[in-house]
Amino acid sequence: MKPLRLLRRYLGWKLLASYLLVVVVGSIVLWVTAQAVAPAVFSRHLAVMMRMMGQPAGMMGDLFTSFLRAMNTALAVAAAAAFLAAVAISIFVTRRIVAPIQAMTRASARIAGGGYGERVPVSSEDELGQLATQFNRMAGALAQTEQIRRDLIADVAHELRTPLASLAGYMEGLLDGVIPAEAETFYRLHREAARLQRLVDDLQELSRTEAGQVPLQAVPLQVRDLVETTAVRFRPQFADKDVALVVDVAPYIPEIMADADRLGQVLTNLIGNALQYTPPGGHVDVRVRLRDGAVKISVSDTGVGIAPEHLARIFERFYRVDRSRARASGGSGIGLTIARHLIEAHGGSIRAESAGPGKGSTFTITLPGRPPSA
Repeated sequence: MKPLRLLRRYLGWKLLASYLLVVVVGSIVLWVTAQAVAPAVFSRHLAVMMRMMGQPAGMMGDLFTSFLRAMNTALAVAAAAAFLAAVAISIFVTRRIVAPIQAMTRASARIAGGGYGERVPVSSEDELGQLATQFNRMAGALAQTEQIRRDLIADVAHELRTPLASLAGYMEGLLDGVIPAEAETFYRLHREAARLQRLVDDLQELSRTEAGQVPLQAVPLQVRDLVETTAVRFRPQFADKDVALVVDVAPYIPEIMADADRLGQVLTNLIGNALQYTPPGGHVDVRVRLRDGAVKISVSDTGVGIAPEHLARIFERFYRVDRSRARASGGSGIGLTIARHLIEAHGGSIRAESAGPGKGSTFTITLPGRPPSA
């Protein structure tokens, strides 16, 4: 029973058993073949030799018996040597094959325990080396996912802390009679609750976009119509703030395959941000151009601008250049993250540019002029 358990549990023993099985089968085939062919061939050649030498035929039996004994001895020695060689080779090969697998087994156990920094050495370019490479890639992806999860929990906790603290403060004030129970107080409570609701909605949207679960209803779309429709909705807000909104769409812009609602959501976010961060008397320009077969939509403003150290992180979730101002306006800090995922789902890209603080900023969407490849 013990050998069977070893064979079931250990790959090395299976490899050894396979080598020994090959040796045994080869020895049996060799012995059967020798017994079937060698006697007849030897007898024929021996008879010819006896006639040529003029020896009596009685000696032929003794020679034949000696030949069979010698042949069987040689086969037994060869089988024993093959057995020892198989054991030695199996030990060498087993270590070369089993050692990397055992290393990956130990590493996977540590990863399962939370050690996402675990990696295995890649010592070859064969299938085992490729397996080790893919294992390391998987471990890296798990580490990145775990870091994203931790960052998300920390970010959500940070974002919820302010409105919850504000709500708790107002409620305690109401209970203690310090804050009067009047319309203004309830309006502030409602505003904080609405901020929490917007944050929850944005988090749900972000979760869906990051998981690639946002369905896109891509249809032939005229970019001019979408841009102008979005601009019309914003013009009253621009007029109230005394900020000019200029729309400039080049002629002969081809249709694109896009989801009008999702692309409109991105444009709304970009134009809304531009309005928010542009002081009165400034202007926001929305331009559409065709460059190298791709449609480029840019939203430029003369607002507060973005420092170089912020540009690389502007599309990260909950990242704000001006945290106090964003919170005061009720922004969740994940609109640009959602926008990036939506544009990438269309097969395009989005980037931010700025000459520095106080010099405005430009967000540019690049979309293929043909349907994105599936």
